[in-house]
Amino acid sequence: MYLHLGSNISVPTDDIVGIFDLDHASTSATTRAFLRAAEEEGMVVTVGTELPKSVVVCCPRGSWQRLYISPLAPATLVRRAESGRWEEESE
Repeated sequence: MYLHLGSNISVPTDDIVGIFDLDHASTSATTRAFLRAAEEEGMVVTVGTELPKSVVVCCPRGSWQRLYISPLAPATLVRRAESGRWEEESE
């Protein structure tokens, strides 16, 4: 199954390591350093142009780690993943 992250970007649910609230996650200096290093390594994919609300950490089999910065709220993404719903839904 796939999880829709916004702007026609979907990822396999089996590849998802975690879904994090960007506001809370970015308060830690360690997390900010991790995000900065991931960006420098080209592992960050920005989904859409709207204000980012969540970070979805994926680790596809046989590939490098990817971080998706999504404009969708973490609760919305978790709800979609748990329900099997991946298409657009109003927030």
